[in-house]
Amino acid sequence: MATLQAARAKELGLSITAAKSWGLNRAIFYAAAKRGFKERRVPVPSRTREEIARKPLKKTRDVYFLRDDMAYVSKRGKRSYFTIGGELQTEADFKRQIERRFGHAFSKAWKESLEIVRGYSRDILLSQNGFFEEVYRPRRDELALKWTEMSGSA
Repeated sequence: MATLQAARAKELGLSITAAKSWGLNRAIFYAAAKRGFKERRVPVPSRTREEIARKPLKKTRDVYFLRDDMAYVSKRGKRSYFTIGGELQTEADFKRQIERRFGHAFSKAWKESLEIVRGYSRDILLSQNGFFEEVYRPRRDELALKWTEMSGSA
């Protein structure tokens, strides 16, 4: 999930640092959602259809919208990182938690992720549900197996 989400964000124009932060953030978010959130729910800011159509990518002081997908953002020095529960997801975290699992095969998996997301319309990439249902879900098991074998972790 993290690698495809990072490739999605990169393809939509985020810097590589921000894209990796987004990818790790979304992977953590979906893992927490799957288990069920245990913390107090904070109301999620919403936007009208007109606002989304006018500006699908939007960053405010504390919130970043990728059309209907939303994440909290904080600054560390000059860089902005996505956060969950007050914890930043940095490029170092991505490297430690994601890239390291792939070992020498990460660059190959990254290239494949970029090729996959480039095969979809901007509209699908901008949609939280569209991305999940059309890009991630149909290939998650296949990619998990393939990338595990590539990394030698099998």
